[in-house]
Amino acid sequence: MTRALVLYAHPCPESFSSALHKTVVESLQNRGWDVDDCDLNAEGFSPLLTEAERRAYHQEEVNIEPVRAYVDRLRQAQALIMVFPVWNFGYPAILKGFLDRVFLPGVSFKLVDGHVKPNLTHIRKLAAVTTYGGTRMRAIMAGDPPRKCVTRAVWHVCRPDKTKYLALYDMNRATDQKRGQFLAQVGREMEAL
Repeated sequence: MTRALVLYAHPCPESFSSALHKTVVESLQNRGWDVDDCDLNAEGFSPLLTEAERRAYHQEEVNIEPVRAYVDRLRQAQALIMVFPVWNFGYPAILKGFLDRVFLPGVSFKLVDGHVKPNLTHIRKLAAVTTYGGTRMRAIMAGDPPRKCVTRAVWHVCRPDKTKYLALYDMNRATDQKRGQFLAQVGREMEAL
């Protein structure tokens, strides 16, 4: 049975991101996957990297202690699915903080002669499900950092067999029909992941 860690980052339960999150979780569960549903806001995850954590960042024997429970969950996953809105061409702070605090040396990567080597290679499937307020062209003009971070940085430390980046652009003008079509697409993609 595949175990998926679903990282969800949106504070409002009535949001479209919440509907996407529900679709992701239900689609994976319908496939028989074991889903670890990590709602970062509901769990009260603190995105703040403290001074002590930064000072111990490269000390693999102690760096995970403040976030051990999340590291354990990440280490048990064979799939990682991130569900989040793009705000100011970036991740919500809580998701960025998760990556800063949990994707640590010895957890997501190893430093070998100053080079980053993948350490989450047990994650065979990687996906992101997101929305952008602006158009795809506007995101491209800004460099589309969230897409690059998922498909390059997170991808690099996992080296998955399958990667999906599903984005609904121009959310500010999306009709009910467009949102419904995207929900259906997300469901199909999760069933095929």
